[in-house]
Amino acid sequence: MSFLIYVNALGPNYKGDNIYEFIFGENVDNVEGDYWDYEPAGGKPTPPYIDFIETVGVLKNSEINLNLIQNSDFFSVYDAVENVISLAWENTDSEYVQNGYKRLVFHYGEKIESVKDKLYERDIVLKFDKNLVENE
Repeated sequence: MSFLIYVNALGPNYKGDNIYEFIFGENVDNVEGDYWDYEPAGGKPTPPYIDFIETVGVLKNSEINLNLIQNSDFFSVYDAVENVISLAWENTDSEYVQNGYKRLVFHYGEKIESVKDKLYERDIVLKFDKNLVENE
């Protein structure tokens, strides 16, 4: 079973599509990456080390804009690991939320099925990278 361990912003592309990596691992214990202990995170934390990553789903959508723990001015990534705050969340002023949709919020350790279901409610499907093993 896979669990969400990080959400990484790749930024908007040339078309203005917001691109995010949803990073999943088999284990949620002792996961770490560079600068996860920085408080506030302030854009310094990196995704978890490759050894912790099982699969990555890519979300590309121009209408969804997520706030990420990696950019927090108040919290560290470890605060999300300890469920003090989520890894990623949608602003309350987003058009979707204003139109009655449930706010998107993604927590550390959330099952992959739960993440997919939340996105599917908005007709969004994560695209998964089939090859995460580096050529040796």
